[in-house]
Amino acid sequence: MDKNELIEKLRSAIAEEFELEEKDITPEAPIKETLDLDSLSLVDLIAVIEAQSGVKLKGVEVTHLISFEDLYNFIFDRL
Repeated sequence: MDKNELIEKLRSAIAEEFELEEKDITPEAPIKETLDLDSLSLVDLIAVIEAQSGVKLKGVEVTHLISFEDLYNFIFDRL
């Protein structure tokens, strides 16, 4: 899977899970504010990422990421 495929797959799944428009999930958008993340929704985000990418994550690994671009790069580097 190339990076663009990964981004599209994750963006689509995250938008569906969090009931957002895909256009709202831009690379520079802040993850926490865009998804209104709390501890429970963080678990949902991790589940979506793992299901779509096959990468196993711990919550603490995701909490330091600021933007969706950071998230995409982090996941792509772990593939």
